[in-house]
Amino acid sequence: MDVSTPSRLCLSPVNGKQVLLGFEGADMSSDAGLMLLREIERREGLAGWLAPCVDDPRDPSKVQHSLEEIIRFRILMIAAGYEDANDAADLRHDPSFKLALERAPESGAALCSQPTISRMENLPDARALIRMGREMVRFYCQSFPLAPRQI
Repeated sequence: MDVSTPSRLCLSPVNGKQVLLGFEGADMSSDAGLMLLREIERREGLAGWLAPCVDDPRDPSKVQHSLEEIIRFRILMIAAGYEDANDAADLRHDPSFKLALERAPESGAALCSQPTISRMENLPDARALIRMGREMVRFYCQSFPLAPRQI
């Protein structure tokens, strides 16, 4: 059953629970737009395109946050206007960000910390940056029905 109406939007589920955005109420979150950004990132998979470009030297048995998850969190932070990684100290517990990253808003584990984001941002070497640049160009070109001749 489609519950989408002009004043209500049904989004992808989180942990098997339906997510609805309503526009008719007075109690609104200034970060509710994260759910729409989540839908776009989920559909396009940008974090999934970029994560394999970087070699992850971490011990897999000790990893709490995948590179893809860290990148996704960082993309959403920047898109929401939080360009400073220091904001992750507060945002890692924010219910809207947790929901956007597939965590239960109240009981889900915290998102990655600012030091984790900083380590990820300093991880790529020149080759990884070139691979990431190529993926970004490929991502951009695939957004057109016919790829542009020149960028």
